[in-house]
Formats: sequence, C-alpha cells, structure tokens
Amino acid sequence: METAKEFLEFKLVELDAFSLSVYTLVYLLLIFLIAWGIVKFVKIIFKRLDTSKKINEGKRFAITKIIQYFVYTLALILAIDSIGIDITILLASSAALFVGIGFGLQDIFRDFLSGIMLLFEPTIEVGDVVEVDTLVGRVEEINLRTSTVKTRDNVRIIVPNSILIGNNLINWSHGQRTTRFAISVGVAYGSDTEKVMSALLECAAGHPEILKTHKPFVRFTDFGDSALAFELYFWTENTWQVEQIKSDLRFAIDKSFRENDITIPFPQRDLHVKTVPSGWKA
Repeated sequence: METAKEFLEFKLVELDAFSLSVYTLVYLLLIFLIAWGIVKFVKIIFKRLDTSKKINEGKRFAITKIIQYFVYTLALILAIDSIGIDITILLASSAALFVGIGFGLQDIFRDFLSGIMLLFEPTIEVGDVVEVDTLVGRVEEINLRTSTVKTRDNVRIIVPNSILIGNNLINWSHGQRTTRFAISVGVAYGSDTEKVMSALLECAAGHPEILKTHKPFVRFTDFGDSALAFELYFWTENTWQVEQIKSDLRFAIDKSFRENDITIPFPQRDLHVKTVPSGWKA
C-alpha cells in the first residue's frame, strides 16, 4: 500500500511554478477521458434526434459544437488547476500579451468572434446553401475560426467566418426551404402568346423537383428588339440542384416549342439603303 502511494506521489516534473506527479498525470488523463466521453455521448444523442427528424442538421451541429467547446474548456481549466497553476494569475499575466498581439491578430480574433456568433445565431447553419461573392455552396462545417463550404463541383473551400458574417451573403435555405427561381425565354414576334404561356406551364408541371403546392406562373416581361420576352417562375425546395432543374426546363421548353411551332428567334438586323451609289445596280 505504501509502495503504491509512493509511486502515485512520484514527481515526474518539478518546477517552481508547478509539479507533475504520477497521480496528477492519471488525474489529467481521467479529466480529458471523461470530457471526451461526454462529448461522444452528446453526439450520439443528437445523431439519434437527427435520424428521427426532431431537430434539423444545422441546429444539431451548432448545439453539439457549443457543448464540445464548453466541456473541453472546462476540462482544460481543471487540468491547469490540478498541476498547481492559478488560472486567475495566468489570465492576468497573459492579458498584456493578448493586448500586444491583438493588433497583429485582429483578423483572426474577428474570425473567432464571428464563429461564436454563427454557432449561437441561426442565420447560417450546416446544410444551408449559401452564395458569397458569386460562390454558391453548401455549408458542411462551422468551426470557431473558419467554415467549410462545398461547391457544386465537389470542391471544399475554407471560408473565414468573418466573411460569412460581414459580407453580403445570400442564404438560399434560411427560414423556409422553398425558394422561387425564373427561366427567361424569347419567342418570335407574331407567336401566339397564350400558346407560349401554356407550353411553359406544361413544362414546369412535368418536372418532379418543382413544387405543385406553389403553382408556377408566366410573365410577359418585354417587347425585345428581336423577340417577345417571357419569364417562367417556379418554386423548389432543392436549391442545391436548381441549375440542373433550369437545364431540364430549357430542354423541355425547346422540345415543346418545336412541337407547337413556336420559334425562338435570334438577333436580326435589316439594312435599308436609301440612295444607290452611281455605277451600282439597284
């Protein structure tokens, strides 16, 4: 018994500020093992909730991340305290250092602050389809400093969180998942406009990704230089595949117009000669 006690009290490291014994090392390992177990348990619970659709993917990710950071921060504080370092003194002594390097690392601190805001505010969540500076992608992960966005080309881009917070950002998935889009098309002058509208609506009605609860509609938008301009509006929940949906519609519209003898014109220019130069035949 005495031998075991001596072994646990054996000093592995001993300095003026702190000492590390075998007992303390075991205690540290136990702290982080418990912290890891808590985080793992929370992830399993929320994964089951996600499977049952009781909570969406974005909220599940945000809550688990917040709990993870809180648990690991608490474990770190307990670990520092267990080796004999006063956490208040450590924070006080490092405050001047933080101020000194703060100016050089202000962009990084801004990213960290933005990451905390993203986790606590539901403006952007994991799974959302966002558009930043013409870049369209799905949010895969939100961390403290950066977020991962996957494009339609399956390219993963690491975006600083301050860009997601500070820039003009379009969240195609925020709030309601239903979003409206439009297809522009021009037909030749003299075309039957009622026939054009019926053909466009028929194409929209035949696509499986276009919502039936929000009826598509057509607008006659303008008298163009070479065509009568129309726009077909439709709603979908699949914003991630909207470019493919638009492509499918264009194929369907082209086929329908051919079957209904509706012409899609190309730009034309008529040249009128008012005077004929001498020597030319009129």
